[in-house]
Amino acid sequence: MGSDRGCEEAVGRDLALASLAVARRFASGATMWCVAPQWPFHARHVAVEFVHPVVVGKRSLPAAHVDDLDPLGALRVVSSPSDILLAVAGAGERSVATTMRHARAWGLLTLWIGCGRERPEPGAADHVLWLGQEEIGAAYGGGLVLAYHLLWELVHVCFEHPGLLLAEPAQCLEEVCVTCSDEGRVAEVVDVLPGNRANVRTAGGIESVDTTLIDPPSPGGLILVHAGAAIARVEETPG
Repeated sequence: MGSDRGCEEAVGRDLALASLAVARRFASGATMWCVAPQWPFHARHVAVEFVHPVVVGKRSLPAAHVDDLDPLGALRVVSSPSDILLAVAGAGERSVATTMRHARAWGLLTLWIGCGRERPEPGAADHVLWLGQEEIGAAYGGGLVLAYHLLWELVHVCFEHPGLLLAEPAQCLEEVCVTCSDEGRVAEVVDVLPGNRANVRTAGGIESVDTTLIDPPSPGGLILVHAGAAIARVEETPG
């Protein structure tokens, strides 16, 4: 009993934090992109829930189901750095893990809702809402539906308190922040240029970086960027 209560409290805390983050993105003009390769009906349900709220007086929020055999390629074309990626999938869905990793490099807020004994690896998404039920039973039961219905409801609760929608104040007040400039960022290679250079996509847009320190990168690959230079290649999980 105690273990179950602790799990419920953890899910509740995760849900509250995710709802606030999603509400802030919507308030700044985000679109939510929904994917669920194994259970596409969940992705469609989430998108409809946000676009067409059933409660009178609640606003319609932009959301769409990504119905594509290559969700990563589709999102490259349609998404913006301020957007949201929500996935409903089991932890073993490698295509979702890969898409999440790239979307975070682009600047999207990522949210993974799922079920099963295994959880996604730490850091797989900005927010993970995980149910402990067996994957097969929970996928077609009410657990996942309840999770994203609560997400929708709490997002609208946040909208009822405009003060919550203000972004966190920036911590860096100097023109050049020593702390931030020392932090590596994951970026996606857009194209490789002559002279050990590459254009990469980050949350800030397209940047040109020096690739002298790493093996030649490939378009679509992920690299770690620091101070205008690529310092490592990010290993992809086989999908």
